Amino acid sequence: MRVRILPFGDRAVLAEYDSLSATIGAYRALSASTPRGLVELVPAARTVLVRVDPQVLPLDAARRWLLSVRPGDELDGPLPTTVTIAVTYDGEDLDDAARLLGITVDELIARHTGTEWTCAFVGFAPGFAYLTSASDPLVVPRRSTSRPAVPAGSVGLAGEFTGVYPRESPGGWQLIGRTDAVLWDATKDFPARISPGDLVRFTAVDR
Repeated sequence: MRVRILPFGDRAVLAEYDSLSATIGAYRALSASTPRGLVELVPAARTVLVRVDPQVLPLDAARRWLLSVRPGDELDGPLPTTVTIAVTYDGEDLDDAARLLGITVDELIARHTGTEWTCAFVGFAPGFAYLTSASDPLVVPRRSTSRPAVPAGSVGLAGEFTGVYPRESPGGWQLIGRTDAVLWDATKDFPARISPGDLVRFTAVDR
């Protein structure tokens, strides 16, 4: 696992990896071996931000810890949480997404529901999880023009990711369906329904 460690102020370092899959593996491995003094791990597409309490875990010690982590270390950690989301596949871009993939709508739905998705990171809006699949990512481009308002619960595809809009917001993803699942609830101790490292399964409900 190749890692480049970059400075990030006096309370954090940034670990940079070669690929999205390497970053996901590193995040899981780091989460399985957290040292005392670690405050937070924040994954992104190619990086993991490591926030520390420097009085307990000095930055040099954090760097040594990052360099010591190896692929497979995540096997010592807890099993990832699996989240199931029921989807009505009737999105405005469902036909276009199937055409871009060169498959039928039924095939798109079967592949989307038949794939186990991993939350690589959360961004864009609170609770918006970027979900990826190593086996069948369903890669389609973003729309050429973004919509000014995408309804909460919309399920979309963009690039190698699938995601669910946790609230109404502008967006340019290809919309393939909708769900009633609440992805962000600020009244809860853990507001996000999906967190980095979680596994996600979609199930189809009647259209």
